[in-house]
Amino acid sequence: MKNKKSLLILFLLVSFSLFAQKEIEVGIDEKLGNTLPLDLSFQTSEGKTVTLKDIINKPTLIALVYYECPGICNPMQNELAWTIDKLQLEPGKDFQVISISFDHKETPAVAAKWKKNYLMTIKRKFDPSSWLFLTGDSLSIKNLTDACGFHFKPADKQFVHAATLVTVSPQGKISRYLFGTDFNPFDVKMALLEAESGKTSPTISKVLQFCFSYDPAGRQYTLNITRIVGTVMLLGIGIFLSVLVLKKKKVI
Repeated sequence: MKNKKSLLILFLLVSFSLFAQKEIEVGIDEKLGNTLPLDLSFQTSEGKTVTLKDIINKPTLIALVYYECPGICNPMQNELAWTIDKLQLEPGKDFQVISISFDHKETPAVAAKWKKNYLMTIKRKFDPSSWLFLTGDSLSIKNLTDACGFHFKPADKQFVHAATLVTVSPQGKISRYLFGTDFNPFDVKMALLEAESGKTSPTISKVLQFCFSYDPAGRQYTLNITRIVGTVMLLGIGIFLSVLVLKKKKVI
């Protein structure tokens, strides 16, 4: 009886340790309520050096992307441009957008090319300064992505990464995460209003992150069967051991 109890406790401790200590390699570890390091410097698409403190002064949508991405960054930013057209908020007054490349090799010239491309699709009256396209050095990028809980990794001259927008308050506090490449204008509006008031709203990101992995070959998210089966097996073993202990107690 004592041995079975000890085995069950050991199993639960090891399982919890494996899940708790496993670092996220690619995905999002939400940092709601954290304040971004506002002293970080980046370059605009015009080649001007700015700090986050210089430019974050209103509710802000931050898109962590790389401009030459052949996969999800392009559709995500196209969708973002479409969403800006539909938002019932005034760009530059009620909110702003900042795209930041996490590829330190990308230059302001690359950022300028893509900024022009996306702004051309916006039909409403829109001041180009309301959507900044930034690049930076590797240290600034790492500090920012770590602060946002945004984890990515190089893969064959590209990057494996998640698709997300981060809403930030005028004081630089992370308020909410919006995942995927499709956005509901109403959801984005509410996220910006929450950022304005300093509220934070958690999402179901941990469930999505756990169940899905990015397939760089197929340029899409696929169900991670191996991880799910492994989890089910661990839970099954835990339940089996628990039943054994409970049955033993009844017999005694």
